[in-house]
Amino acid sequence: MGGLTPVAKLDVETPWGKPSSPITVSKTSNGFLVAFLARHGQNHEYTPTTVPFQANIAALKSIGVKAIVAFSAVGSLREHIRPRDFVLPSQIIDRTKGIRESSFFGTGFVGHVGFGEPFDAELEGIIANHGNALEGEYNGEKSKLHSRYTEGKGQDLTLVCMEGPAFSTRAESKLYRSWDGYVINMSAIPEAKLAKEAEISYQMVCMSTDYDAWKDDEEPVTVETVVGNLKANGKNAENLMVAMLPDLEHALTDGSLGANLRGSIKFALSTAPAGVNKELKKKLDFLHPGYW
Repeated sequence: MGGLTPVAKLDVETPWGKPSSPITVSKTSNGFLVAFLARHGQNHEYTPTTVPFQANIAALKSIGVKAIVAFSAVGSLREHIRPRDFVLPSQIIDRTKGIRESSFFGTGFVGHVGFGEPFDAELEGIIANHGNALEGEYNGEKSKLHSRYTEGKGQDLTLVCMEGPAFSTRAESKLYRSWDGYVINMSAIPEAKLAKEAEISYQMVCMSTDYDAWKDDEEPVTVETVVGNLKANGKNAENLMVAMLPDLEHALTDGSLGANLRGSIKFALSTAPAGVNKELKKKLDFLHPGYW
């Protein structure tokens, strides 16, 4: 990314194993540090199901990450969200199959964490302010950044997270539209849940590559379509990050971003001392030392 100077590449080990890639740390001209992690691995070797989500979030937490801007290719479930548009979702419908580890807590150390708002509204607002950074067009229309601020007051932009790696059937795609889904992807869950448990502000930036399978007048999505539009989205992802970084730096430096998360997990634990699994507690102490 322009304006960033790489300063370190970290090979982090966590109680949940190693993350999907080394973490590259760069700095801005002001010395603000930015960490990059490849969700699917440096060579895209992990399927959406086998991504080591726990290790990824734990590794970022361990090096001091306070906010995650998670870029993801998605299918559009709405006519007005065109390929090469970006979307900031505000809600999630979980259509994964329960085979992904979706919590750091577990048997012997049970925690119940609020997830009514899966994304950080303040972080969403910071990103939404820079929609004019997007360049290019699709079928003659300029690429746009969609959020609650562009869709109308009170309108949630719902992301459907499916298991994958196969794309939706046409019937499934139409079902998700009937649920008022806006976009569909394969990685928001459990990433958003784990970030919440780690007390990290989290917002996914969805980069539309296709219309999924719901449009009867188009062929269902193919890998070729996704990859072609994803390459075009890459430049806009960089543009958006460069534009938002000063505001993100300010919000993190003054402590306003993530203030509502700090200390929130202290009171999530439900297991009485007599029932505590000490090994699992030790793992959670890696994330939140001194909490329990």
